[in-house]
Amino acid sequence: MASGFSYTGGPSRCFAYWQEFAKCYAKTDSPSECRPQSEDYLECLHHTQEKARAKAVKAQFIKRAEHEAKEGRKAGDILADGVIVGVGLIKKESGEGKEGK
Repeated sequence: MASGFSYTGGPSRCFAYWQEFAKCYAKTDSPSECRPQSEDYLECLHHTQEKARAKAVKAQFIKRAEHEAKEGRKAGDILADGVIVGVGLIKKESGEGKEGK
């Protein structure tokens, strides 16, 4: 895609990055000075950093979902044992009085 034309005939998505890199490369005596422009162009082409970031986010999401599922299983096990889990909204004294009436 360094030709500057995309499939639709307009400039390709990375052509601006290619121009910056080519301009830097033509001006400098040391190609290592153009490393940032080269990295920007390669990231635009291959999306390596974006993919790594998405993979890290997905891994964290899965880890969090597994943790929440584990906590849910603990509450499910307590309920399966027949123990009533209270959330503290109703006091025991007022609850016992209403049941007797």
